Amino acid sequence: MSTRQEHDLLGTREVPATAYYGIHTLRAAENFNVSRARVHPELIKALATVKEAAARANLDLGYLPAEKGRAIITACQEVARGELADQFFLDAYQGGAGTSTNMNVNEVIANRALEILGRPKGDYATIHPIDHVNLHQSTNDVYPTAMRVAAIRLLLPLADELAKLQEALQEKEAAFAGVVKIGRTELQDAVPVTLGQEFGAYAQAISRDRWRLYKVEERLRQVNLGGTATGTGLNAPLKYIYLVNDYLRRLTGIGLARAENMIDATQNMDVFVEVSGLVKAAAVTMHKIASDLRFMAAGPRGGPAEINLPERQAGSSIMPGKVNPVIPEMVSQVAMQVMANDYLIAMAASQGQLELNPFAPLIAHTLLESLAMLAAAARIFRTECITGITANPERCQELLAVSPALATALLPYIGYEKATEVVREAVVSGRSIKEIVLEKGYLTSDELENVLTPAAMTKPGTVGAVKQGIKEKGKA
Repeated sequence: MSTRQEHDLLGTREVPATAYYGIHTLRAAENFNVSRARVHPELIKALATVKEAAARANLDLGYLPAEKGRAIITACQEVARGELADQFFLDAYQGGAGTSTNMNVNEVIANRALEILGRPKGDYATIHPIDHVNLHQSTNDVYPTAMRVAAIRLLLPLADELAKLQEALQEKEAAFAGVVKIGRTELQDAVPVTLGQEFGAYAQAISRDRWRLYKVEERLRQVNLGGTATGTGLNAPLKYIYLVNDYLRRLTGIGLARAENMIDATQNMDVFVEVSGLVKAAAVTMHKIASDLRFMAAGPRGGPAEINLPERQAGSSIMPGKVNPVIPEMVSQVAMQVMANDYLIAMAASQGQLELNPFAPLIAHTLLESLAMLAAAARIFRTECITGITANPERCQELLAVSPALATALLPYIGYEKATEVVREAVVSGRSIKEIVLEKGYLTSDELENVLTPAAMTKPGTVGAVKQGIKEKGKA
């Protein structure tokens, strides 16, 4: 394999002649080969867009010759579209606060720009990764800026997916409005609810998550681009600082603004902790819904079996006919990973020292992973599970009819003590609540028909009080 020779402050190395990356990327690949996780592609695309904004500003201000500047801009656009993706293979877990990833992008853009100009790769005297592609920049301002751009680009699709999930749950709320079932608190029988009410509660919870994520996007809009190494803006001309942020707004279509205090925006990562916390909250909601669905669908004979989940694949290599709730299980696992990522982000953000946080790569990787995974999980949850759920009204009625929780409706008429006595006897004997109440003479058959009405028990008020003036004779 033919090679080209490149040098850095540590010496010289042979780099594959056809490679767009250079010596800095080569060393990083050797130093950080610790996992199969790669730098998130959205971060690479965002970095390329930041580089394009910088190139345009430097070109306008005369810091880059026209031919070189245009070639760099074209190369940036290609990388931002996802081209040359095979040249970005660095491990996501790397030291240096993102310097390796920044240099990887610089080198690929420089060598692609050289190719556009008809020059050989590695001809850095013509276009240099640092002197030209990284002009008036530092890893410490372009990397956090790219983190924000990438996070926004993934955050808004997540909010959209949650909105669609909310709509799907609301459709089930309407479809199941007439299905009365036993409620459960602490997995024990409780007063009746409708299946529609349960799905309505799920929709409301998802609505809160969607709105919180939609609003928190605003918190990511303040960037430190132009702050260079520590946020002071050293080596970045003032006109460049204003112009580069203008260009970044235009290129991304996002309402980005230069941070009022760029030193703060350079050294502190708390905004990512805030965003991650709300992503975690959405994951918690989805996990709860998935767990509820698994419980209600448990069966088909040994569990509640109140609903049917869409069958997606065979569930066992030994038990014929078994079908597992694989989609809710996947959702729960994604949610657990997001929760774990949130802890990592909080820990990494807390470990910054003075003017910089060296653990920005961990924050970037885990946050972007959470955003992308949860959006995909929400989409699959909706399309492969929620929309295909059906109810088993007969099974719901069967479980409801034998539940001692129906005795709760008797409280206004016979009091807590007698109701407790009735429930205990029903549980021990296996007889119905109605049968025992009639036997003891607490209420008549007609009165019980009005009082023990499960559908009425799902609404506010005292059951039977409107239909008839039942006196508290059972308390006498």
